[in-house]
Parts: sequence; structure tokens; C-alpha cells
Amino acid sequence: MIDPENQNIVLKTEDLSIGYRTKKDLNVIAADINLKFYEGELIGLVGANGIGKSTLLRTLSRVQPALHGKILLSEKELVTYKSIDLASQLSIVLTEQIASKNLTVQELVALGRQPYTNWVGKMSEEDIEKVKKAIEVTHISDLVAKRCFELSDGQLQKVLIARAIAQDTPFVMLDEPTTHLDIYHKAYIFKLLKRLAFETKKTILFSTHEIDFAIQLCDKMIVMNRDGFEFGRPKELVQARAFSGLFPEDLILFDNKSGRYKVRN
Repeated sequence: MIDPENQNIVLKTEDLSIGYRTKKDLNVIAADINLKFYEGELIGLVGANGIGKSTLLRTLSRVQPALHGKILLSEKELVTYKSIDLASQLSIVLTEQIASKNLTVQELVALGRQPYTNWVGKMSEEDIEKVKKAIEVTHISDLVAKRCFELSDGQLQKVLIARAIAQDTPFVMLDEPTTHLDIYHKAYIFKLLKRLAFETKKTILFSTHEIDFAIQLCDKMIVMNRDGFEFGRPKELVQARAFSGLFPEDLILFDNKSGRYKVRN
């Protein structure tokens, strides 16, 4: 893992509060969120369903406004970015279906260069090289001629990650990237994200329900619970019993010695 003390802070939050604002009231999901994400880190976001993981991701990506506090991306307040400038700093991989599965893999990955191409969408030599590099580092060269409807869920997920890499932003955010994948392909995607963070020096944040895998591979983790959140290295969070209270213990227990969840007998 890269020593964060010698790296740049890519994203920072200051006294951030997230939730929803209505005409009559505020629904605060989490408050006093102070985070620092460094260059080259892989960061997992975990917690029970409905705890606010998606709300945090939407707020950090400016899809919805913060209730309070600041978010700084590359030392600039998130709210001050123009949309086109934000697209050169932040790329997002969502779980929703892509608009057209009739695109080839090559065409879909090339869409990552849209923030940089001119108004007619003509790619420069640099754009072409970025797409080529993204295809190489995600190991999808054998898929480039296929159309997206021909891909398995695991293959499509790799292609969407390649598109985000082609976008060439310092910060990449993924919402549950291993949904609908079998255990082998879940592990493959996690290892891919780990390698990309190390090789490309990009900061990668993803939400996941695969807590055991995240503990093994992430540099840092955010654990959201009913009382707020905890943030740190996985080993530190295990020692602090951050994972023990995430779920009702009538069915599963977190074993702090092994760092894994076990079914209660």
C-alpha cells in the first residue's frame, strides 16, 4: 500500500452532513463526517441496507446536495465545479443498466473520453491512447469487438470500469460493482480494483455488501452504522469491533480473530 502521508489528498470532507431536505424538515442520515482520501487508495464503504451508503456516494458525487459542511475534490470545493470540469476529476460506475447495449465494447470504453473531445466528439491521438490503455489495464482486449448485449455480467462490469479508467480522473467511485456476480467474479473485480488503484495511482471508492472481501483487500474502509460511521484501516476497524454491531446477532456474528462473519449455530 502507498504511504498516504507522502501522497496528495484527493478528496476531503469537513463536518459533512448528509440526508434529505424537505419543505418542513431535514432528514439527517449522518453528520460530522470528516474524511481524507489519499492518492492511490482503495476504499470500501460498507453497512446494512438502508443505512445511507448510497446517500453518501450521491453526495460525494454531487448527485444530491450536502445538508451541511464542505466537500473538497482536488483542493477545490465540489459545489464550485462546472459539470464539464467535474467530469475530468470524478468518474462514476453505477449499477443501473447502460443506455444502449448495442454499442461495442470499444465504443462504450471510448465514451469515457467525452469530457475531453470537441463538440463533434472527434477523438485526438491522446484520447485514442487513453482508451487503448484502459482496455489493456483491465484485460478486456479480447472483448473489444463484442457488443455489450453479448457480455456476461462480469465482463460488462470490467468494461464499465475500463470506461471509468479511460475518463482518466483522479477519483473513481463505484456503487456495488459486484452485484449479481458469482463469488469468483466478485473476487476478480475486487482484485482488479486493488491493482488499478496501485498501478494508476487513482483513488477508488466503492460500496459493497462483500464485507469479508473488502476487509482483505481495501486500504481503508468506511463502516456506516446506526450511530454514524467509523473510518480507518481494516485491521484497526476489526480491533475496534466496528463490524460487530452492523447486523442483528440472532443469525450472524463477526469473529474478530478471523476478521469474518460466521453463521450462528
